[in-house]
Amino acid sequence: MSLFITCPVESVERATAFYAALGWTLNREMSDHNVSCFEIGSAQYVMLGSREMYAAVGGVEELVGGADTPSKVTVSFDLGSREEVDALVERAAGAGGRIGDIDDYPFMYQRQFDDLDGYHYSPFWMKPDADPEA
Repeated sequence: MSLFITCPVESVERATAFYAALGWTLNREMSDHNVSCFEIGSAQYVMLGSREMYAAVGGVEELVGGADTPSKVTVSFDLGSREEVDALVERAAGAGGRIGDIDDYPFMYQRQFDDLDGYHYSPFWMKPDADPEA
């Protein structure tokens, strides 16, 4: 199964630059001037569509919020190490993203960032030697 997360954005060009700065791979075959498609994992994609394109799909014009509208979902995903989590969040900061909290639990290390359109991401690393009872 493939997973596609579609997000309306204010500027496809600006959003494309942000996600490229994260180091994610642009799928040029699934991208054009109205939408950019980034592969964030095996068969997992973030689609960044213009607000006009997004609203035209399924007649959801009234549901498309602006950049000041809080994200209604959190996109969480695991990375291979604490350092990979920190590096991704630092790239997000360098590209203009808003950086949130650090959560360092006995079993998991997690950080937060929002992209330029307010979408919330929460990369984490599961600590391999953690006591599941802790």
